[in-house]
Parts: sequence; C-alpha cells; structure tokens
Amino acid sequence: MIDLVIDQRRKDLGGFEVGRVLPYAKRRMVGPFVFFDHMGPVDFQAGFPRSVDVRPHPHIGLSTVTYLFDGQITHRDSVGAIQEINPGEVNWMTAGSGITHSERFETLREQGGHMHGIQAWVALPTELEEIAPSFANHKPDDLPTYEGGGMWARLIAGKAFGAEAKVATRSPLFYVHWRLDAGAKAQLPAEYPERAAYVAAGQVEVDGRTFQAGQMLVFAPGHTITFTALTDAIVMLLGGEPLGPRFIEWNFVSTSKERIEQAKADWRAGRMKLPDADDQEFIPLPEPAPPANPMS
Repeated sequence: MIDLVIDQRRKDLGGFEVGRVLPYAKRRMVGPFVFFDHMGPVDFQAGFPRSVDVRPHPHIGLSTVTYLFDGQITHRDSVGAIQEINPGEVNWMTAGSGITHSERFETLREQGGHMHGIQAWVALPTELEEIAPSFANHKPDDLPTYEGGGMWARLIAGKAFGAEAKVATRSPLFYVHWRLDAGAKAQLPAEYPERAAYVAAGQVEVDGRTFQAGQMLVFAPGHTITFTALTDAIVMLLGGEPLGPRFIEWNFVSTSKERIEQAKADWRAGRMKLPDADDQEFIPLPEPAPPANPMS
C-alpha cells in the first residue's frame, strides 16, 4: 500500500526553517502537486528583522497554495492583490503566464507569535500553463468541514469524501487537513490514482508501521488506506490525476525547458512587473555556481 516514504529535508530560509518534501529525487510529483514545503513551526519574537520576509519573486506555470495552522502572512502580488492570510484560510495564486509576489510577516513582526503552515505548488494542465495570472483568498466558510469519531477534517481544495471546496482548481485533485485525536481511526479512499499523506504533527500508524511529523507517505493506487493516530496528530492528504512530467527550475514550472529559459531571461532583464505595493526590492535570479578552479 505504501510505495514510498519521503523524509522532509530541513532548509534555512534566512530566519526560519522549512521542511522541503516535494520535489524528491524518487518522486517528483503526486497528482498535480509539484512542490510541498512545511513552514515552521517557529516562534517569532516581536521586532524580528525584515530580512526574514520573502521578497518579491516570480512564478510561471503553476498555482501556489498557502495554508496556515498558526500565524499570519501578508501576500502582495503583481495583479494588485494585498491579502493577509490567517489560520484556516487558503491563498490560491495562479501564476499562469507570469506573476510576481512577496510574503511578509508584518503582524508577527509587530506582535510576535507562532507560525506554522504548508505551502504547496500545483502544476497547471499543459493547455492552461499560459493563462492570465490571478489571486483568490478563501475564508473557512468556503471549505467544507467534518467532525466525528475523534477526527476533524477540512477540505482545502478539490473534491474528496463527497464534498467540494469553493476553490477554483484547474485539474482533478484533493487537498485535506485532518486533525486526529490520539486513538482515532480515519480512512483515505481509493478515489484518485495518485495519493499521499504528510504528517505535520504527532504520530500515526499505517499498515502496521509508525510514522511521525516530517514524513510523507506515497500510496499505491487502488487501496483504501487506514490511519490510526498514536498521539494527537495533524495529517495533510493530497493528490489527484497526474498531469505528466514537468521541468522545475527555481520558481518556474513548465512542460518546456525553453519556456523556463525565457522566464529566467525576463526576470534577469527586469521585464516581469513587480507588485505595486512592494516594488523596492526583489530576489535576484540565482546564477549557476562558477566552475571549480582546477589549480586550487
């Protein structure tokens, strides 16, 4: 039932750590999900430096999905959106032909507090890779919930468990937040060909094995998966219909290497519009490391 277990790789973003899960060498995508980062958990003291913020940067060919358990992030982008995301909300930004955005921790900088969440990228279908960029914030009322048997669940996006979230997705997918009490059991049906579960907190048992925070389980198709919470736990379920392989370089996702090279050239030359409300700085395109000096 379990095809692969992926352990998060901790990465310092210059003030807080994320756990990088996807892409992974042995599994680049799960359904349309091409990127999965576990942000925090981290406790910020009031007054931390602005260098912790994520400065404006570009994307093409994907949608970014930000979901928080705790904390606040202020989003600004080149289509004019300025939106603070709070716990239980979804920020769904579609890059399409190209968008730039920043992520600022303004409320946390002022007040201090706990930050914990997930950022995922969802690839766009080939025929929609160049659609116009857009942004939407969805409040908890847009996201169906269920509670019973020691389990609380929220459908973040897509269709699953007989429900549908009011989030405009571009291909068949599901994305679910589970909170499980210790001892609770829950099942993931064999509804989609590609499925995974990420343990964001606590410990769960699946197929007689114990898994803990920071591990993603990728499942074989065609089987119902039973989870037993060994402690109070948070589990994120994700997957959907596969879209085919994608090239991923820096913040760009595409079916075409040439399109990524064009996006890199556009960003390097300053041809991608910055957010109006946040156009005083940006993240430069990472340049390849120079070749090693053979005489050194």
